[in-house]
Amino acid sequence: MFIGFDYGTANCSVAVMRDNNAHLLALENNDPYLPSMLCAPTREAVSEWLNRHGQVPAGSDENLALLRRSISFNREEDIPVNANSVHFGLQALSTYMEDPEEVYFVRSPKSFLGANGLKPQQIALFEDLVCAMMYHIKRQAESVLQESIEQTVIGRPINFQGMGGEEANAQAQGILQRAAERAGFRDIAFQFEPVAAGLDYEATLTDEKTVLVVDIGGGTTDCSVLLMGPQWRDKAERQNSLLGHSGCRVGGNDLDIMTAFKQLTPQFGMGSETQKGIAIPALPYWNAVATNDVPAQLDFYSVANGRMLRDLIRDAAQPDLIKRLLKVQQQRLSYRLVRAAEESKIALSERESVTAAMDFIESGLAETISQQQLSDAISQPLERIQEQVSLALASSEIKPDVIYLTGGSARSPLLRAALQAQLPGIPLVGGNDFGSVTAGLARWAQTLFR
Repeated sequence: MFIGFDYGTANCSVAVMRDNNAHLLALENNDPYLPSMLCAPTREAVSEWLNRHGQVPAGSDENLALLRRSISFNREEDIPVNANSVHFGLQALSTYMEDPEEVYFVRSPKSFLGANGLKPQQIALFEDLVCAMMYHIKRQAESVLQESIEQTVIGRPINFQGMGGEEANAQAQGILQRAAERAGFRDIAFQFEPVAAGLDYEATLTDEKTVLVVDIGGGTTDCSVLLMGPQWRDKAERQNSLLGHSGCRVGGNDLDIMTAFKQLTPQFGMGSETQKGIAIPALPYWNAVATNDVPAQLDFYSVANGRMLRDLIRDAAQPDLIKRLLKVQQQRLSYRLVRAAEESKIALSERESVTAAMDFIESGLAETISQQQLSDAISQPLERIQEQVSLALASSEIKPDVIYLTGGSARSPLLRAALQAQLPGIPLVGGNDFGSVTAGLARWAQTLFR
């Protein structure tokens, strides 16, 4: 049995082919989209859980060393690791929100892959995190199908990170490959995510077209210029149909982070001053919301940063505002803060203004955000997205017949308006914003494995 597997930055989903149509499988609460979140009692519990309750082999020597350290740590700290110790998706988020200080919570493990300067032990940890999610999703899919799944096509962005080039991409894909093998997949292939999204769109075409696919995912934006249509459909070799592509590490998460930074952090003292009129430094506020940046988060939650925030409270002209930031630091509330921004961004797709509630910080704390304020907040990442469109078109040296926009942020009127202004006169179409990549991966799996 084969599946298309979108291991996404924001959500994960899988699809099978039935009667030549892609069908997404329910992974959580009858929903096909499992948020890319994991929660456990400790970081070390993940590795032990995989081995003890999933019978998943450790793999490399570095992963075996991590497993041994994890078992020893959990035993010394008297932390039991049982079959229900590790949670995924909305259940992981719920567990984290109940007591953020007492659990290990990770959102979007994929966003860390391919980062520069990763040490072998960090690579081993990320591989275990990815493997745990893949193992869980594979089991859920097999439970739905009542059949073993051994073959998969996994989606990947054009570039996992903005820097590092092909070496970083190879590192990231290597982690995905090893994690999938350990999770139990026998045959594994990869396909670029925008190409996969295009394959789903191609299934609807009755004539040949040049298509610009713009896939704005949770962590990356990927663009591909493709020749598509009946003559290419079902061909296993499609290199000549890919005319140009580009990709960068800017996606929906970056829009959420910038919205939180620009619109929410003023309620925590961003832009305020000390009693002597000196500006409060901005870096702690950026680090607080940069949930896709490991070094930034480590710095924000460090003991040294906690001391600095206490010093700022002492010196601030509005100390109560800085106390809110200290609460974020002490109770590890960064993800909740960014999620409030994300919910506001989604609501602003249909409304002129929304109120972002932050009761988890302080009763009654809220901030009203308008569409114009959102536009101002996301202007910088939006420019990066438009740059990728220009780069893809420049590398292909051809004008597309149509723009196919997909991904979790595709329904944003701000993004759609920006693309239409950038490429006037070219029709912009969309499909299943969240599921087109998954469906295309299933179609590619059918081409490879049938």
